[in-house]
Amino acid sequence: MKTAIVILNWNGKELLEKFLPSVTQYSEGAEIYVADNASTDDSIDFVVSTFPQVKIIKNEINGGYAKGYNEALKQVNADVFCLLNSDVEVTPNWLTPIINEFETNANTNIIQPKILDYKNKAYFEYAGAAGGFIDTYGYAYCRGRIFDTIEKDEGQYNDTTSIFWASGACLFIKKSVFNTLNGFDESYFAHFEEIDLCWRAYNAGFNTTYVGASTVYHVGGATLNAINPKKTYLNFRNSLFTLTKNCERPLFGIIFIRLTLDGLAGLKFLFSLKTAHFIAILKAHFSFYANLTRLLKQRKTLPKKKKNYKITSIVWSYFIKKRRTY
Repeated sequence: MKTAIVILNWNGKELLEKFLPSVTQYSEGAEIYVADNASTDDSIDFVVSTFPQVKIIKNEINGGYAKGYNEALKQVNADVFCLLNSDVEVTPNWLTPIINEFETNANTNIIQPKILDYKNKAYFEYAGAAGGFIDTYGYAYCRGRIFDTIEKDEGQYNDTTSIFWASGACLFIKKSVFNTLNGFDESYFAHFEEIDLCWRAYNAGFNTTYVGASTVYHVGGATLNAINPKKTYLNFRNSLFTLTKNCERPLFGIIFIRLTLDGLAGLKFLFSLKTAHFIAILKAHFSFYANLTRLLKQRKTLPKKKKNYKITSIVWSYFIKKRRTY
């Protein structure tokens, strides 16, 4: 099974200097690519001179995560794509359990490894942790991370199990499945596009698996950190995009409740004097309304499959029932 590791880069020389060595050292048998989103620094010159074994793909514009990967992967010949963030440190033999899972289970289509925090390696990392799920209203959560509560890795998620979505920080997907799904939705630019991809995959009959025997360490927020209002904007907007396109339930009631919950989140930001994040949620909603006609057209064309929601409302579970772990 031919595997290609594709690292998307935008002005990320420092990250490539720090993390590319582990990828080249521990990824025997896989081809490694750096897909550059029209960087203006000398990151690609650095890769060419320091890691001649790494192949370079040059995208003409910075189309974000979604378009960047869509364009780059057209030029990659492999059975399995590994989409790896440039701020991820991999570990010895990290690929072996992943490839074994693909080869022994023909129905495995998308895989995420265990993602721990590079800055605090005993704990899970926010973006993905031990595999993702989603509640009725489109809010994402993970085994090992619910909202801002992060669990310590004590071996509780060393299993191999079905999950709903895999983190874009380190996501393996069969090329045939990626092409069948027409890749990422480029209107997202960044954030939540992997959840949309996995939801579309689920609705089309493809499964997503977590493999806890493989471990990587993710910095997180290296391109856009949590205190940046743009990240708030993209997460709230793209979450609404994803829910509208893929939810199999009657949409109006679900969206109404979701918008109300978003409003409460906005008020929480406002009362915490985080005005920029409150405004970011307002902008996310206005963008959602502006795109609603397009989203409803997409909804009509996409297959739907009944979703067994493990938690009806993660907001209720976390803030009212005080459930802090998966």
